Amino acid sequence: MKRVNTCNSGCSPWQPIRFRRWTLFPALIMVLTLTSSATGQQLPDKPVTPVTQAEIIDSVCNTLNNIYVFPAVARDMEKHIRKLYKNRRYASMTSLRDFADTLTEDLRSICRDRHLGVRFVSDEMIAQISQDTLTDEGRKKQQEELEKINYGFKELRILSGNVGYLKLQQFAEAAEAGATAIAAMNFLAHADAVIIDLRENGGGNPSMIQLITSYFMREPTHLNTFYIRQTDSINQFWTQAWVPGPRMTDTKLYVLTSNFTFSGAEEFTYNLKNLKRATIVGETTGGGAHPVDRHLYANLNAGIQIPFGRAINPISGTNWEGTGVEPDIQVPQTKAFDAAYAQALQDLLKEESDTDRKRTLEWTADGLKAKLDAPVLSQEQLQLYAGSFGPRKIVLEAGSLFYQREGRPKYKMISMGNDAFAIDELDYFRLKFEKDQAGQYNKLVGMYDDGRTDSNARD
Repeated sequence: MKRVNTCNSGCSPWQPIRFRRWTLFPALIMVLTLTSSATGQQLPDKPVTPVTQAEIIDSVCNTLNNIYVFPAVARDMEKHIRKLYKNRRYASMTSLRDFADTLTEDLRSICRDRHLGVRFVSDEMIAQISQDTLTDEGRKKQQEELEKINYGFKELRILSGNVGYLKLQQFAEAAEAGATAIAAMNFLAHADAVIIDLRENGGGNPSMIQLITSYFMREPTHLNTFYIRQTDSINQFWTQAWVPGPRMTDTKLYVLTSNFTFSGAEEFTYNLKNLKRATIVGETTGGGAHPVDRHLYANLNAGIQIPFGRAINPISGTNWEGTGVEPDIQVPQTKAFDAAYAQALQDLLKEESDTDRKRTLEWTADGLKAKLDAPVLSQEQLQLYAGSFGPRKIVLEAGSLFYQREGRPKYKMISMGNDAFAIDELDYFRLKFEKDQAGQYNKLVGMYDDGRTDSNARD
C-alpha cells in the first residue's frame, strides 16, 4: 500500500501533484469517472476476478481500520462489504471500474461519507504516480494550469450601490495563490458590502480559507480544528494577525451557496456562520467535512480516497459532515445572487443617514426590484411608448422596447411600472413617460441617480 500525492480542485483524480495533507477535496472528484488528463477521455477498463475483488476488499478494509476517522464505522464498513462479497453481490462483475464504483456505494451506505471512495486506477496513471515527488517540469505544468484558471478567482467587480462581488471556484493553496487573493481583497476593500459566490466551489486548502477570512476579522480568531485519528492529534487554524492591505471588519458580508458547495467551501461558510460574521444565502451545502488522504494499491489497479480526520468548530463543537451548512436565507441557487444583493442593499439602507448616499441605495434597490419583478406589458401598451423624442428614440422590436440616443448604442428597456423603465447597462439612468391632457405619451423624461432630470417632447 502506497500513499500518493493529493489533488486539488482543477486536476483529475490521482494526478500526481505536491502532497497537501490538509486539502479538503471537491465533491466532483468523488462522483466523476476517472478520465485521462491528457485527452479528457475515459481510460481503458480492466477485467476483475473474484480473487482480485477479495484482494481489493482486504486492502480497503486494512486502510479503513488503520486510518478512517471513526474506527467503529470502519469496522461496520468492513463487516458490511465482506458479507456482501460472501453473498456473491460482486460475483457477476467483470469490470474493475464498475466493481470499484459499486464498492464505493456499499461503503457509503454505512458511513454516509461523500469524501470516501474506491476508484479504478489505470496503468497509465500508476506510471504517472510512480514517483513520490514532482519533477521540475511537472511542477511548472501544474503551476501553469492553476494560473490559467486564475487560482479559482473567476470574477471580481463592484456593483451599483458599492457592493463588491467575488466569484471564487476553489480555495487554492495560499503559498501559490496568495498574491492573487491579496489583490482581490484589496480591490474589494472600499466596498460597503461584499458578496462571495461559492455556488460552484467544491473545496480546497485551509490556508486560503485562513487568508481570505482574515480580511473580515478584527483580531486573530480561531476558525477550525482538525482532529487526526491515526496520531490522536489536533491542528488548529486561526485568522492571521496581519494582512497586506485594509481589513473589512465592518463590511457587510454575504456568502452564496448551492448543493454543490462542498468541503473547504463549506468550512469557509460554516466558520463565518458560527462567528455570525456573514449572511448565508442559497441552498444547503453538500455535507463533506473530513480532510482526506489517498492510498494506491498499484498491483490491483485500485486506490481509495479516505477521510483521516474530522473538523471541530470551536463554537459549535461539531461540523457539517452529512448535514451541510444551512443558509440564513434559503432560495434556489439560481436566485441566490439577486436575493443576497437585495438583502445587502436593504441592510445598508437601514444604517445610512447621508441623504445623497441613501438616495443612491434606494435607486439601486428599486432598479433591482424592477429587474426581478418586471411587470408584463401588452404589445398594445408597448406600442404607445414607441416614437421619437428629440435625440431619443424608442422602438418596439421582437416584443421588447429599446432605447437609443443619437450616435449611441441601443439598449433594452425593463419596465418598472408607472410608465418608468430601467436599463441594465446604464444603471445610473432611467426613463419615464408623461401623458398630455389627451392621455397621449408626449414627453420622455430622463432620470439620473444623482437626482437630475432632463426631458424631450415627442416629435
